Amino acid sequence: MKIGNINVKISVLAIAVFIVFTILLLITSIYSPEVRSNLIWLIPCLFMLLVIPIVLNYMSRSQYADLTPQYEAEAKTVRVKLVNENMVGKPVRIEGVVERVYFQFLNRPQYLIADRSGAISVKMFTSPEEDVKVNDVVEVLGQVIRRYIVTGDPVINCVSIKKIKR
Repeated sequence: MKIGNINVKISVLAIAVFIVFTILLLITSIYSPEVRSNLIWLIPCLFMLLVIPIVLNYMSRSQYADLTPQYEAEAKTVRVKLVNENMVGKPVRIEGVVERVYFQFLNRPQYLIADRSGAISVKMFTSPEEDVKVNDVVEVLGQVIRRYIVTGDPVINCVSIKKIKR
């Protein structure tokens, strides 16, 4: 679904929750007359199970779209091997091949990006603009963060990930 120039995606998990609660509502309304009288507020609540994730995804995608030009201007291109603890908080640009993709079904994908010097985890806290799969060559714009807020090895908090052609 596209709202303005933002491509909004709803996660599989949100759709599954909506379907489960729809089935539960149908079953209980068939067997319980009390529930039928409450349908006037239960149906809008069911509808909100879809609307809220869409709105949240739209807000996060639009925020990331606003940040992308700033990161494009400030980010320094680095090799994966050079990303270290001293770079925490700094914007970076890396190019590499996607080796693994995690949690894409939650709209919070994590990628393992590798170049000739090494591999690094790239976390994105919203859905990417385009679908990125294993073996795609990508450019990542993001900020170096620690894996576990205060501790852990450096990873990249991704603002933008784009396929590049070589």
